[in-house]
Amino acid sequence: MMLKLLYYLTFASSLGAGLLAGVFFAFSVFVMQSLAKLPTEQGISAMQSINTTILQSSFMVVFMGTTALSVVLGIVSFFKLGKISALYVIAGSLLIFVGVFLVTALFNVPLNDTLAAVTSGSSEGAQAWKEYLDSWMPWNHVRTIASIGALIFFIIAIRRWEV
Repeated sequence: MMLKLLYYLTFASSLGAGLLAGVFFAFSVFVMQSLAKLPTEQGISAMQSINTTILQSSFMVVFMGTTALSVVLGIVSFFKLGKISALYVIAGSLLIFVGVFLVTALFNVPLNDTLAAVTSGSSEGAQAWKEYLDSWMPWNHVRTIASIGALIFFIIAIRRWEV
């Protein structure tokens, strides 16, 4: 029964990782590039709006839920090291926790907070926007790659599941 529950929780984590990968991929591939092409104050205002809106959206449920579920799965899988699927679950869980959650908390959120504090039409705002784009994008690429990697590891775990 416990293995079956872990199987379904791994499946749920893979769905969460896929959703996160899609959001981060969209930002890396076209959202941020589109915002960078806008006049500076419009780009700042749009990103400030996105950052405020995302905190009140279902994205946060997926983000926090996938993180929490992955941490639990990683810990439980550590005690099931004899199972080949456990190694893949641990790898996926580490990618979610380190490459998505910690990168977001340590890098992207502080950058978002700095951007939230500037006035979009000011010269300091223009400088902050340039620095924001230069710093935020590489860390978002890390989150994109980490969530895609986690998705792959969770899928492999499911395919190699031993009952």
